Amino acid sequence: MRINKFLAECGLGSRRSCESLITEGKVRLNGKTAGLGEDVDPERDVVTVSGRRVTPPRKYTYLMFHKPKGCVTTASDDLGRKTVMDYIDLTHVRVYPVGRLDYDTEGLLLLTNDGDLAQTLTHPSHHIGKTYAVRVAGRVEPAQLEALREGVRLDDGDLTAPAEVTVLEEGTDSTRLEITIYEGKNRQIRRMLEAVGKKVTFLKRTGLGDLRLGGLPRGKYRYLNPKEIEALKKLGEE
Repeated sequence: MRINKFLAECGLGSRRSCESLITEGKVRLNGKTAGLGEDVDPERDVVTVSGRRVTPPRKYTYLMFHKPKGCVTTASDDLGRKTVMDYIDLTHVRVYPVGRLDYDTEGLLLLTNDGDLAQTLTHPSHHIGKTYAVRVAGRVEPAQLEALREGVRLDDGDLTAPAEVTVLEEGTDSTRLEITIYEGKNRQIRRMLEAVGKKVTFLKRTGLGDLRLGGLPRGKYRYLNPKEIEALKKLGEE
């Protein structure tokens, strides 16, 4: 199999992020620096990443984590900030975040060592719905809601795909919305609302596909059940 797929199956992230490890020269195949496009025989070849041998797990692990505000969605951080991995207490297996949530955003985050599933869930071609609970300052006018539903032009010129937007609670000081998007642009929800003149004061991801965060407390995680795992795998087949 190709080396990026092999690394993904070892739980080192999506195939794309594994390609970065290769181009950075951190991956060695049978003692030599590996290149993109090389093939690996899992039964015979020795692959190391930053000097540590990696092998595909015999069994995959799938976690749902309620990310709190004030931590980054990475396995480590050069600036010394708290990461989501500081909350995960696993000694027998290594898992990695699937996608990202902003430093100031909380909510549902998946972690796994199943690289193929991570690739499926993060690849833009699959258009997997991500649902957020949002609070913005002030009222949201009908024209602003319609713009969000039809797609808005972001600060970098990109046009967003249509979103599903529901008003949950409306007041003079703030408005609560539920927004589902089917793409994953950087800080997309915040930038969408900025594009229509609204400031986000609270943002939480509550769903991914049919998977829901439910009552999982902030900073806690749980294992996905077989039905949930199967539902996630089917998302890539749709």
